[in-house]
Formats: sequence, C-alpha cells, structure tokens
Amino acid sequence: MASKLMMNPGEILLEGELEKRSDSLFQLWKKKRGVLTDDSLRLFSGTSERAKELRFHSILKVDCVEHTRKYVYFTIVTTDFKEIDFRCTGESCWNASITLALIDYQNRRALEGFRRHLEPGTNPRGRVKQDPRSPADAPGDAAALR
Repeated sequence: MASKLMMNPGEILLEGELEKRSDSLFQLWKKKRGVLTDDSLRLFSGTSERAKELRFHSILKVDCVEHTRKYVYFTIVTTDFKEIDFRCTGESCWNASITLALIDYQNRRALEGFRRHLEPGTNPRGRVKQDPRSPADAPGDAAALR
C-alpha cells in the first residue's frame, strides 16, 4: 500500500471482486465489486451504482478465518460486534489490504487526537485552559505591587 504522504484522500487503494456471505437462511456467497479507500470499503452488487459502505470508524477488526487452496475466508467485525463474512481468491489479498487500510486509518485518528491534546492552550478535552491566577494577581501588575 502506498504511503499516506503520497495518497490523496478518497484515493482507491484496491478495486475488484470479492464475495460476501448473505444473512439469509441458506447463507449463499454473493459476488460483489469492492472498492477500498483510505476510510471505507464500498460493496456494489452486479451493475448497480448504489453501494453499501462500511466506514472504518465502524469497523473494529478484520479476522482471517481460513485459507484454502482457492479462497481466503475472513470476517469483518464492526464496533457493535456484528460479523460480516467474506471470501476472496488468495492472490487478491483483500483481507490483508483491508487490514492495512484499517490500521492506517486508526493510526491517523490516534495521531489527530494526540495532536489536539498537545495544542497549546488546550486541555485533553480540547477546551481552552484558564490561567488560575486572576489578572490582578499577575506578576508586574500595579495592583500586585501595592
């Protein structure tokens, strides 16, 4: 995967076919066209231009379940602990690409939070710190010299 410095926001990292297991009683595998960006996985059915989107802020982790000769089976676990099963051909590496993009997204969010924490004049909740001394108690103030 390309370095973050070289990527544009929303740039497509991977595009291609993967299969999603349906939630129906028979749990059939349905082919989807997947589009992986730096902040989401979009799934398109057939020729439809409408996509279902899994945004990374709602993904907890990607579990690799099994490797067979033909497929890699993996599960995306959402922050509300819903499990979505996928499979892809071993050479397509969807599971690894999604995992790396998710880790990159989580690292960027952690750095943004850390930078907000370090901004001068703010406390960890992002509010402006107040000087505990009143203006009259400040050193060099005429009132303090009396």
